[in-house]
Amino acid sequence: MINKKFIRELKKEFDDHASQARQIISLANAVLHDAKKAIFSLHRDDLDRAAKMLVEIEWILSDLEKKFGLERPLEEGSYRAAAEEYAEAKLFFLVMTGEKIDKINKVGLTYESYLGGLSDLIGELVRWAIKMATLGKYKEVKKIHQIADDIMAELVEFDMRGYLRTKYDQAKGHLRKIEQINYEVNLRK
Repeated sequence: MINKKFIRELKKEFDDHASQARQIISLANAVLHDAKKAIFSLHRDDLDRAAKMLVEIEWILSDLEKKFGLERPLEEGSYRAAAEEYAEAKLFFLVMTGEKIDKINKVGLTYESYLGGLSDLIGELVRWAIKMATLGKYKEVKKIHQIADDIMAELVEFDMRGYLRTKYDQAKGHLRKIEQINYEVNLRK
C-alpha cells in the first residue's frame, strides 16, 4: 500500500536538507563568532585585525551563497543571526574608518540584516561614546551622538514590527544613553 520509491525519495530529500542545515549552521556560527571578535577589535582600535576578520567573514558568506544560494541559508535562524551580526560589524567598521554607511557589496544581505545591524550599531556607538568620554575626547562624543541621531532619523521612517520593532526600540534606548552622555560631557566643559 505504500510506494517505497516515494518514501526513499522523501528520505533522500530530508537527509539532503538536514546535511545542508548542518553545514550552514556550522559556518554561520563561525561568522557570528568572528563578527563579534571584529566588533571587539574595533573597540580596541585594532582596525587591521577587524578588517582581516571581516574579509574572512565575507569569504565564508560568499561561499555559502555560491553553494546554497541566498534563500536556503535564510531558512536557518543561525544564518540570519550571523548575517545581522556581520552587518553590524561591517557598518561599525565603516563608521570607525570614517566611511559612509552604505550598502555592503561583498555579500548579499536582506533588509532585515541591514535594519537589525543598524539598530545594533547604535549600541556599539554607546560603548564608543563612553570610551571617548572616559578619555576626555569630548568632540568625539558629540560626533558619535550625531552619527547615532542620523541613523535613528532614518530608522524612524520604517514601520517595524515583530523582531525588528524590538531592535528599533532598543536602538531608541541606546540613543537616549548617548544623548545623556553628550549632555553630561557638555555640563562638565
